[in-house]
Amino acid sequence: MIPFASLATWLLILVGLVIIAVMIASAELAVRKLMSLAGYLHLSTTFMGVTIVSLATSVPEIIAHLTASGGILTGTLDFKIGSAVVLGANIGSDVVQQTLVMAIVVFMAGILTFQRYFLAKTMVPMIVTTLMCLVLGWDRLYSRVDGLILFGSFFAYLLYLYIDERRHYDPVDHGFSEAGNPPDHVPQDGAAALRSAGIAMAALAMTVASALGAFQVTEVFVQRTGLGGSLIGVVTLGVASALPELITAISGMRNGDAGIPLGTLIGSNITNPLVAIGGGALLSTYWVPGPLVLWDLPWEAVTGTILWVYLWFNNGRLGKKGGVYLVALYVAYVALRFRFFAVD
Repeated sequence: MIPFASLATWLLILVGLVIIAVMIASAELAVRKLMSLAGYLHLSTTFMGVTIVSLATSVPEIIAHLTASGGILTGTLDFKIGSAVVLGANIGSDVVQQTLVMAIVVFMAGILTFQRYFLAKTMVPMIVTTLMCLVLGWDRLYSRVDGLILFGSFFAYLLYLYIDERRHYDPVDHGFSEAGNPPDHVPQDGAAALRSAGIAMAALAMTVASALGAFQVTEVFVQRTGLGGSLIGVVTLGVASALPELITAISGMRNGDAGIPLGTLIGSNITNPLVAIGGGALLSTYWVPGPLVLWDLPWEAVTGTILWVYLWFNNGRLGKKGGVYLVALYVAYVALRFRFFAVD
């Protein structure tokens, strides 16, 4: 273990920021390569956003959970602090994506339009996923059985989406020529696809190393400040972990394709809890801090429900006025979290 405890607090914060920047950059590189592979596999941008890209942009959360679980099992991370930080980062990332990131995308696009079929197929499962985490964590422990339920639910959902995708996919609608030639950003042959896969794996390895450093720094910071580990996770790692989704969403809007940003933002809120929390709990189990079940998860469920109801009764349209509401929800969430739930 790197001796972060010996560093001055200001230097510890600086090192932590650098580590988080490396984690985000390596994850973003992995995202780009995995996106190109998704095109090679003939997947629509919406499906790609909900599944492959959301999975790729959730790499910081997933790797963080795997790293924390490994640290808990080996004793290099405190069970309660490690659990609180990683769960706070996960749930904080989801709230950031539902509110702040969605608002930024809306402000850039002017208006977003969601089809009701998309809302039913993605947003309802997103809300159900949050409620599952709330119910399973109410006893203040995510057991291995809880992890299996969450992790298994992801693959069941993935199978449903894949079957639905095969029914509706048309290559011509997604940049392929009538002769079947792929777009420029997609690997042209198997060798190019393998190269993209290799770069993605190397980027993921860098993400693993930086995630371990980030958690070691955070654990030291929690011990020095006395703040709750879950609060640190929510307001720091949670925001940082949401940056790949923001980067991907902005890239999609610039390329005139709303399928990727919409699919990624909603899909990540399904992937994060089911794969990251579920997989981590399956490995090591987690202690669940009170603020997560009393505030964070209920707020996430309420926020997702408000967004779904707003879109459903507004013909799926989300404009800048709605974006302002989303920013207000995020500000209220953080302010009240600091005021009433600063300590685990």
